[in-house]
Amino acid sequence: MGAEVKSPPGNGSYCFRIHGHIYHRIARLYSNERFKPGYGQLYIFDASEANSWRLGNNPSCLSSVMEKLDALLRTINPYAESYLQMHQLIQSNLTVNVKMIFMEHPDLDMRRYNAPTFSTEVAVIFVGDDGEPPANRDICIYPIGEGCKNISPLNHCNDPMVYPLLFPIGEQGWSNETEHVEERRSAKRNRVTQLQFYAYRLSVRSGFSLLHSSSKLFHQYVIDAYVKTEGSRLNYIRLNQKDLRVEFYRGLLDALTTRASNNNLRVGKLVILLSSFQGSPRSMQQNYQDAMAMVRKFGRPDLFVTFTCNPSWPEILNAMQGRERPENRPDIVVRVFKMKLLELLDDLIKRKVFGCVTSYIYVIEFQNRGLPHCHILLTLDSSSKIRTKYDIDKFVTAELPNINVNRRLFEIVTKCMVHGPCGPNAPCMKDGECSKQFPKAFREETEENVNGYPVYKRRCIEPVRVGKHYIDNRWIVPYNPWLSKKYNAHINVEVCASVKSVKYLYKYVYKGHDAASITLKNDDSVNHDEILNSLDGRYVSAPEAMWRLSEFSMSDKSHTVIRFAVHLPEQQAIFLKKGKKMKQLNGLL
Repeated sequence: MGAEVKSPPGNGSYCFRIHGHIYHRIARLYSNERFKPGYGQLYIFDASEANSWRLGNNPSCLSSVMEKLDALLRTINPYAESYLQMHQLIQSNLTVNVKMIFMEHPDLDMRRYNAPTFSTEVAVIFVGDDGEPPANRDICIYPIGEGCKNISPLNHCNDPMVYPLLFPIGEQGWSNETEHVEERRSAKRNRVTQLQFYAYRLSVRSGFSLLHSSSKLFHQYVIDAYVKTEGSRLNYIRLNQKDLRVEFYRGLLDALTTRASNNNLRVGKLVILLSSFQGSPRSMQQNYQDAMAMVRKFGRPDLFVTFTCNPSWPEILNAMQGRERPENRPDIVVRVFKMKLLELLDDLIKRKVFGCVTSYIYVIEFQNRGLPHCHILLTLDSSSKIRTKYDIDKFVTAELPNINVNRRLFEIVTKCMVHGPCGPNAPCMKDGECSKQFPKAFREETEENVNGYPVYKRRCIEPVRVGKHYIDNRWIVPYNPWLSKKYNAHINVEVCASVKSVKYLYKYVYKGHDAASITLKNDDSVNHDEILNSLDGRYVSAPEAMWRLSEFSMSDKSHTVIRFAVHLPEQQAIFLKKGKKMKQLNGLL
């Protein structure tokens, strides 16, 4: 498995985060002077020689542990056995061309032909000068030749070959013939989707789990599983572009044609990423327009709440086993955050902590280190509106609590609600200044509206030591004391004082996932490939991958917005059923 790994900036807990595509490949059966042995090649060497190569690449590992793992895999792993047998066959007859092919055929019962074994008939196929290997192969290992051969992510042999330590006995991955165990026992045969398979495999069960206990390798597996699943969806969209309602993209086609004409280039391919694909730019833009429609109906939002996961929650720590750390279990982190988020929404909407809420929207995002956080915009009814500075002070404060009166709240605020102090290498620093405008100025009273936002009361106090630094009220992020004390997390509460802040807030909420700025250029043509842009420019961490594999929603709103399709005369959308086009067209005429 290979990917461009991008570590988040700064110091912090481990986070495996990729940028762009994930690829899978396997090296040639034998190494030479140019290529050092690796991956499956080591299983055809002598055990001591193979371990010496491994220890050279991993000097911090114990030789005794490496020897035990090698002996175990050589004994129980069917793929290691297949490599050994291929080696033996070639050594006995150097003129024979040997290939190992894992077949997936719809007519085969995959419960019987489910993995290569030590049997020659299953694991090895001889291809003579006049013969050709089956055309529907997915994994093919060549003993002779240059370069590496790609492995299809849709092959059920992919996971056990890429992660032999996670699946030492060669447990199969997903294939398009995978079925539920209960359905397999009955007469029904319903296929399991790729997402359902990985969600099932990643679920927590009683007893020891090698997969969940693999620390950093678990991060890699989770991201790999999600990217393969999303890649399958994107590939389906790419291969079915002709079925899209292209009349809705007429403006995009015209713009592409004009740009090509101005630069004396030909129009290249046009690949659309649908708005129904969750997290796509079209989806975010559509959600933004829906939110603005709610603003026209219910008015501007009154409160902007940001809720961030706290990896030190007792619910997360109590679920750890042995020496596990929260950063090693992104599955537990996102599930606990999901439960906390639902409870917070109940407090805000049903229990009316800030008053009666007439409408709301929220969007899930992920920090550089992978922790999930949620942006919530609340609109209150007329009886609960925040109109004066006294109303603001009743719900929001930006000061340190009195340690003698409420020690627990003081500990929570100093741990979760302090910004900085900013150093020269802090991520918030831009051109030598804090982009969040910290430290703030001292102020004896709250001012209601300054450029769309209130300026909170921050009285001058004696600095308090927090860790290595001394802080005062200038460094405190606005919060609600009751929510902070209940949830023990970073919950930033901001009051929207003016309609000027509306557009910025909704644009900020629906800005989309973290991505790199890229340019795709072709000298001969003008292309527009939204799928490739989405893949190449995206950063994915293990918690985000786990959130999406669990099918948790990335956004939600209180009201359903029905979009009316506006069109020019005789340019309305027409839906035709497959196989009945001529009959329907005759009916329309």
